Amino acid sequence: MAKLDSQITADLDVHLICDNYATHKTPAITRWLAAHPRFYMHFTPTYASWLNRVERWFGLLTDKKLRRGTHRSIHALEKDIGQWIADWNDDPKPFTWTKTAVVILERLNSYLQRIPGAGH
Repeated sequence: MAKLDSQITADLDVHLICDNYATHKTPAITRWLAAHPRFYMHFTPTYASWLNRVERWFGLLTDKKLRRGTHRSIHALEKDIGQWIADWNDDPKPFTWTKTAVVILERLNSYLQRIPGAGH
């Protein structure tokens, strides 16, 4: 965040979108944010990992490569992962939302209503 702070024009607010992982809420982060009021943290909802693009990418890696592969060594696993990443980078495919934000939020709200304690 210090690097972002130094590289982004001082008159701009900075909005960070993060998952709800505990490392984004440590006392050190809380103190840093208090000292840098132009930074705003926004968290994806709990139980909504599909909103996190990084998690979605790892899901693709798992579905397309790891579940289908047989690896006889850690080296073979690392080589397969490295090749998959190289292939992805040679022909990247952007993630495209196919539903509007309203539809997504309505479905999320409906889902959360069915989970005891969700959203509290």
